[in-house]
Amino acid sequence: MSTPATSTDTAAARRRYARRALPLLPAALFLGAALAGPRLAPHTIDAPVTATYATAGDGALLGGDQLGRDVWSRLLHGGGELIGCAFLIGAAVTATAALLGCLAVLRPRAGRVLERTADVAILLPSVLGIMLVALAWPDGGRWAVITAAIVLGIPFAVRVVAAAAAPLAAAGYVEAALMRGESSLSITVRELLPNLRGTVTALFGLRFVEAVYIISTAAFLQIGPQPPEADWALMIRENAPGILLNPWAVLAPSAAVALLAITVNLATSAPAPAPRR
Repeated sequence: MSTPATSTDTAAARRRYARRALPLLPAALFLGAALAGPRLAPHTIDAPVTATYATAGDGALLGGDQLGRDVWSRLLHGGGELIGCAFLIGAAVTATAALLGCLAVLRPRAGRVLERTADVAILLPSVLGIMLVALAWPDGGRWAVITAAIVLGIPFAVRVVAAAAAPLAAAGYVEAALMRGESSLSITVRELLPNLRGTVTALFGLRFVEAVYIISTAAFLQIGPQPPEADWALMIRENAPGILLNPWAVLAPSAAVALLAITVNLATSAPAPAPRR
């Protein structure tokens, strides 16, 4: 039979988990809708169904685009590639930065080299770096953008992780692990990263959002996805000349990009549970 104290603790724990789970709900719903979008689309992405820049009406919920294609159908098809690419970039940058940042504080000599390299790399603007990679790899398409975003995103992320891990590196349990002769990788995985869950999760959210904007900017500059692909950023660029005729052709994909960034950022900013030692 549970005591009143036990019941109170259980209720408090449930409230804590509910508060942590609540910010995840909008992102889960939006990502689920975006990934399931192609199955819900009433038309194919390349079939003209209305007049050019037709306003919202029968047969086209959000009207037509510059070729008379259904804006709603293209919107439903346009999120999967963007989400997948942004997730890949965010995960690759965060994982690499987590390992390198922890290594930098555990091995000060290597850390100084990493920090100086990161300082130089941070000076290169992301858009310029993407353009350079696209010129050197003209057939790279999305992979050129992904590669450039990963390479250019790691330096800043390394500095963030290193700054968060520096106080932990002086903790007694880390010093004890070093005295036992454990490898830097083992200490990173077993001692540092469990205590950096909040930082790493928030960093992934920031890198994901940054990747969304980098991919969208590259698409707007005609780097990456090409017509007739259904891509939110590509839809914005293609339909910008007709924004006064059918505003939904531009506003709908713009809102989708913004909502994607906001919901994921809120989800990854949720407080992580305290580490147990």
